[in-house]
Amino acid sequence: MPDPTSAEKPDVTSPYRVALVAFPGVRAFDVSVITEVWGTDRTDRGAPSFGLRRVAAEPAPIPMRGGLALHPDRTLTWLDRADLVVIPGLDDHLTPAPAPVLDALRGAHARGTTLAALCGGAFTLAQAGLLDGRRAITHWNLIDLFRTHHPHVTVVPDALFIEDDNIWTAAGTAAGIDLCLHLVRLSHGAEAAATIARSMVTAPFRTGTQAQFIEHPTPRVDRDADAMAAVREHALRRLHEPLTVADLAAHAGMSPRSFARHFTAVTGTTPLRWLLDQRIAAAQKLLERTDLPMPEIARCAGFGSEVTMRQHFASRLATSPRAYRAAFSTGSATGSDEGSSSPIAR
Repeated sequence: MPDPTSAEKPDVTSPYRVALVAFPGVRAFDVSVITEVWGTDRTDRGAPSFGLRRVAAEPAPIPMRGGLALHPDRTLTWLDRADLVVIPGLDDHLTPAPAPVLDALRGAHARGTTLAALCGGAFTLAQAGLLDGRRAITHWNLIDLFRTHHPHVTVVPDALFIEDDNIWTAAGTAAGIDLCLHLVRLSHGAEAAATIARSMVTAPFRTGTQAQFIEHPTPRVDRDADAMAAVREHALRRLHEPLTVADLAAHAGMSPRSFARHFTAVTGTTPLRWLLDQRIAAAQKLLERTDLPMPEIARCAGFGSEVTMRQHFASRLATSPRAYRAAFSTGSATGSDEGSSSPIAR
């Protein structure tokens, strides 16, 4: 077993260091998600290399449900070096975190380190007082409990994940995967997140604003889901065209109002928001993979103009297309593929 006291020794890892903070009561599923995203070597598939460390107040093994145990390889002092600190959810959501863990989390936030909590991990951040006066989310079934015990937190009831003051929180189970992939997307680009998602056989792009869950109470709704899937496929192949909600509704054989209602019921987001998310994702892919000029990328992604694309990048990603390319270009840009009508279809 690695020596946890080696936190005081030189630590040669990748430039991006991730700390998984553990203590008795953390969920094995969330530990596995964090480990799968940042602790698996996929450099042979073009994914970046990460330095994941399992950090705890004490070096002793931490028992988890199902007969599992987590063996820490660093102590809390390693948080001084971390670029990202991730807190798993809890089996019992009112489990008190050890005082040294809470102190270490407060110190990490004060240093400007990004913090992220999966599912009930939001309770740990709230215990540290880090969510008071801030927006946060947790599993939909825990919202009332969370509000009762942490009334100074502004709970967002219907989202997959959100950020406030460099603190990220996520809803339950699968939303933790969404948040982890989103954090990879922010730090290393959309292509890196897509590579990891493909390896995990999971959806590469679900935005935090989607609903936590979508009910399918009747066979009619299931039929609607099939229809909406066909419409989304149709749209993805034609992102370069000036698609509107009316266009998509016509393809589905519905009125725009009825289409918007059914689309939201099936996907958890509105047609306009979904279409914009896909255009941004297409532009990100082209910025990373190609050396196409900005006006051509804007056209291929369906923004119409570079100005419009720049406005949406600023609103959604808090950056510009040029800055995004400078940060995440793979360095193997070759221009567009001849004969391909859509950047998503490639």
